[in-house]
Amino acid sequence: MIKILNVITSMDPIYGGMCQGIRNSIGYLDQNEIISDVVCLDESDAEYLDSDNFKIFALGGKATPWAYSKNLLPWLTKNITNYQVIIVHGLWQYQGYAVRKALNKIKGEKEGSPKLFVMTHGMMDPYFQKAPERRLKAIRNSLFWKAIEKKTMNSANGILFTCEEELLLARKTFKGYNPKKELNIGYGILPPPPKNLNDISSFKKRHAILPDEEYLLFLSRLHHKKGLLNLLNAYSKGLKKDMKLPKLILAGPGIESEFGQQLYALVEKNSQLKQQVTFIGMISGAEKWASFYGAKAFILPSHQENFGIAVVEALACKCPVIISDKVNIWREIEKGNGGIVSEDTELATFEALKKYNSLSHTEITKMKESAFNVYIDNFTMEKTSQQYINAITDESI
Repeated sequence: MIKILNVITSMDPIYGGMCQGIRNSIGYLDQNEIISDVVCLDESDAEYLDSDNFKIFALGGKATPWAYSKNLLPWLTKNITNYQVIIVHGLWQYQGYAVRKALNKIKGEKEGSPKLFVMTHGMMDPYFQKAPERRLKAIRNSLFWKAIEKKTMNSANGILFTCEEELLLARKTFKGYNPKKELNIGYGILPPPPKNLNDISSFKKRHAILPDEEYLLFLSRLHHKKGLLNLLNAYSKGLKKDMKLPKLILAGPGIESEFGQQLYALVEKNSQLKQQVTFIGMISGAEKWASFYGAKAFILPSHQENFGIAVVEALACKCPVIISDKVNIWREIEKGNGGIVSEDTELATFEALKKYNSLSHTEITKMKESAFNVYIDNFTMEKTSQQYINAITDESI
């Protein structure tokens, strides 16, 4: 039996990919006699921790943008040798530094030091160092890389990636990146529940979509990097050209942010967009799955997307996707004809909308099946969990 400790800043579902990936994988790992625990810096009374059926040690005390907690290093020093594998999720925050310090401390005191892996979750993507709006954060990351993260990454037994594109991009970002091992373990999602026509009907009724009305679905944070300005401008251009575009449903948190309010104002000031675009906030559970099953297509023209869990969830629901080539799993989708891939520009987004809108009913039906096959061939938990297990149990690492 192998015991794994996942170290992460927060398990709050609002943060999406990192914590959701842990939740998705643990059940499948348990079937292979692998026990997975989590230590995080959430407060122990956080409501979102109640529904998980695995151990979460919520230490609290998180402070500063670095997510420093005085509770983490003492806890790690005391407990880290109870595990054979430690996986640090994400960069640029305290947990990676604390794990490295704890491991260095026990090496001279106790036998059986666990293996250390770092899962970057896209945080080594060069986009984050080049985006104009991230200039100050890029400077901070450069300093952190030299002082902390380079040592953690290069001392780890291996660096884990969710796809080949993420692995290749990581090599382009910082000088001195010299990991012992790079491992593309993939990333899977749990299968969705069966299609439920009543749930789709309820979803449409709740959000003022007519029973036979088509819609495109965006489901993610309302954030600049998601390409939403390009999407709204491209969509507006299509409406002005009298393209019969489906409604556009924007689901996800962030409407209260400065950028969210910018998007809302853009829609409110444009009479055509106001009629066709609806913000519905964060959705989950049956409502989320109904939104995928009922959509004509899922759209995510991101400027950067490490993996895109929502993209794969759409594929699993036989929902074709319209994405940019900055979504790192675009190669798998393009190869399997699971949707349309374009560049992350306004013009390219417009052309992608136009192309999908021109497909016949037969062509869309075929693409729906292809989308599902892309999921089956690449992103099931059975497939990716085995790759994960192979990596952490490899005796050569």
